[in-house]
Amino acid sequence: MTLQILICLWVIAATITAFLPMRRQFAPGLFLLGAAPVLIGMVGLEYGVWACFAAIAGFVSMFRRPLFYLARRALGRVGR
Repeated sequence: MTLQILICLWVIAATITAFLPMRRQFAPGLFLLGAAPVLIGMVGLEYGVWACFAAIAGFVSMFRRPLFYLARRALGRVGR
């Protein structure tokens, strides 16, 4: 039950963050980006591997641009 509440709070926070102007989305977006893998791991432990895969697919879908940016930055290709 607690995991479901945490996930609902994460979804509400993500929705509120999406309504913010772009310049104000950075800090809460980073928090959500960091909290998501922890929640996804908890989902995997609680509900199984298929629920974990579904959560990962949703996470990558929501954060595809920041994840592409972080991957480019890790590879040293920022600004190209």
